[in-house]
Amino acid sequence: MKKSMLALLTIILFSFVACGTPQSGENNPSLKKVTVVLDWTPNTNHTGLYVAKEKGFFKEEGLEVNIIQPGKTTVEQMIASNHADFGVSYQESVTHARTQNVPIISIAAVIQHNTSGFASPVDKNIQTPKDFEGKKYGAFGSPAEKQVIGSLMQKENADVNKVTFANIGSMDFFTAMKQGIDFAWIYYGWTGIEAELRGEKLNMVYITDYSKELDYYTPVLITSEEKTEKDPETIRAFMRAVSKGYELAIKQPKEAADILVKAVPDLDPKLVEKSQEWLSTRYQADASQWGTQKLEVWENYARWMKEHQLLEGEFDAKKAFTNAFLPGGEK
Repeated sequence: MKKSMLALLTIILFSFVACGTPQSGENNPSLKKVTVVLDWTPNTNHTGLYVAKEKGFFKEEGLEVNIIQPGKTTVEQMIASNHADFGVSYQESVTHARTQNVPIISIAAVIQHNTSGFASPVDKNIQTPKDFEGKKYGAFGSPAEKQVIGSLMQKENADVNKVTFANIGSMDFFTAMKQGIDFAWIYYGWTGIEAELRGEKLNMVYITDYSKELDYYTPVLITSEEKTEKDPETIRAFMRAVSKGYELAIKQPKEAADILVKAVPDLDPKLVEKSQEWLSTRYQADASQWGTQKLEVWENYARWMKEHQLLEGEFDAKKAFTNAFLPGGEK
């Protein structure tokens, strides 16, 4: 099964658990049952969903929402085959899927800008992409990794062929660093925050500091094209509730963190709280409202993928996403 670049990265960051047990619902026959499938294990990317559930925002919209984790089938396949109503995915995954005629569509950007980058212990003295030369990178197995690293290094006339790629699979960042790896790709909002809590200082080379094309949406909320045509009112109701959930997470990150920990007790409360605070200013960032997506972001990234032989087939960015179901969106 083909794994996308960011899906593989997320396995490393959030420790994939293959299960499909739903959260307990209201069991109210007057409410419409809706299923949301996460990308991987629950984390602060998903907080708005849990807030909307705990605070009754879904119920106010007439919805009973079950939040589940994926099994052997990908999120994109589950949505396209109507085994779930909504899902958490990534711009890259949606782009790939649509070139393969998988009828899914992105309905919201969970985080407005790409918050990932290449992290290294400060004693490695990796401060810019040029410093990747002569270093060992902990790869998770995607052909896109070399293309992304090469793109950043090219900005400084550095040679990606001088980087040693060592496959670490799903090994966590901290273990990899103890086993001779110099740098790896992380989401700062989770692994970077964990490093802070552990007292381990990192240098970060953020992708968005070097590439506009790689400032893509990760993650996004998706649904099926069929649902947009046959059941648009449910999507609008869902998005009204979810928007309220993320807006609360933006304005009241401590309360939102407590809600997530209550829903998922296995999470580290200190990590969740600090991660939530860090992400609170980044969910919406400079967008006019939470969830908004721009055509140029979809076009830029697809163009980059094409130029680096990472995308086959035709891709129409205008059909890959919509803002129509956000509160105040087009009717």
